[in-house]
Amino acid sequence: MNLNIKEGAIFVADSHFNEKNREFLQFLKKIENQEIQTSQLFLMGDIIDFISSECKYFIKQNSEVITLLNKLSKNMQIVYLEGNHDYNLQELFSNIKIVKREKQPLIGKFEDKTISLAHGDNFINWKYDLFCKVVRNRFFLKFMNFIDINFYISKKINNALLGKNICHKMRNFEEIVFKRLKNYDTNIVIEGHYHQGGNYIFDNKKYINIPSLCCQKKYTRVKNSNFEEVDLCILP
Repeated sequence: MNLNIKEGAIFVADSHFNEKNREFLQFLKKIENQEIQTSQLFLMGDIIDFISSECKYFIKQNSEVITLLNKLSKNMQIVYLEGNHDYNLQELFSNIKIVKREKQPLIGKFEDKTISLAHGDNFINWKYDLFCKVVRNRFFLKFMNFIDINFYISKKINNALLGKNICHKMRNFEEIVFKRLKNYDTNIVIEGHYHQGGNYIFDNKKYINIPSLCCQKKYTRVKNSNFEEVDLCILP
């Protein structure tokens, strides 16, 4: 994929959309009614609190968001980097560029600079890599869906996710950023996953953590060649 990030591009991360966290649906409706305008939308993972194309319960739970994303994708470029909560998505979004975890980082250009995009849960360790392969395995997921009588398993997962507190400040985040940048050789690195937001520079590399739409109620837009955090004005 020849990726060129344009002026006005928007980045959204970690909205963890579910029946409690509704910000992402409000954001999409603002695009639909042209209150927010862009021709390029990057979804940086964990957009939906849990979903895969094999899990019928969660497809039904998130049908409004799925339908609206597919509608918007007919008139704008949408790139969706899978996270650790949302994966095996291509069957759900035929017109959206889906970037699986093993294909991340996605390399592109921004003006005269090289850029890497990733959800942010790559470069962890081999044990986590193995876990990711198992939980994303289509046969495993289809089997779990088959034994999910009356959606008992899915509902247990959903209730567990609803009870999680995912918003907190990481005191050692600069140290994490410094270590993560060693895995990249581009001028700019953009990730989500950590729910922190902010820009950092180490060794002439710029690291941008996209704020969590759920936690900080913000997304990121390219404006005047800068990556700026923008408040999402919440509907009443």
